[in-house]
Amino acid sequence: MSESRAAVRYAKATLDQAIENKALDAMEADMRSIAETISESKELSDALSSPVVKSSDKKDILLAIFKDANEITKGLIGVLITNKRIALLNEVALKYLIINEDLKGQGVAFVTTAVALTADLEKKILDKVVELTGKKVVVKNTIDEKILGGFVLRVGDLQYDASIASKLGNLKREFTNSL
Repeated sequence: MSESRAAVRYAKATLDQAIENKALDAMEADMRSIAETISESKELSDALSSPVVKSSDKKDILLAIFKDANEITKGLIGVLITNKRIALLNEVALKYLIINEDLKGQGVAFVTTAVALTADLEKKILDKVVELTGKKVVVKNTIDEKILGGFVLRVGDLQYDASIASKLGNLKREFTNSL
């Protein structure tokens, strides 16, 4: 829990700096790049959280990967290295994107499905989220075959789990408790 709070603090401070330096678009691009790169690379994620890899090596790796990044982003990497919080970089990037979208009056709806969303289904989800939250949102679809079917929708702090795996788990608990 304290990890999330720390990530939110770093994200807010970074956003404040981006606003002050009029670099919101560049920072949004950097944070999206960081989130995608770390999420897609298990090796990078493992290296950042490894106590065996030296902090200076972690910094060199990140600055090489994100060499075209904004100075604010490079500063964030330096601060996280100095404070021994570099493992939070992906979470900070994700929190930054959420806070930035809220600032723009636009949220992010994270939808996890077993198969890719069709355009028609994505539109229905967008309409329903706008109806429920009153916010304009962008859908970010993640495919996870482990949920078997259905979907898991997360908007901000709200989560709705309509996955088959969840329903099967609930059914299993009911059977186990009734014996």
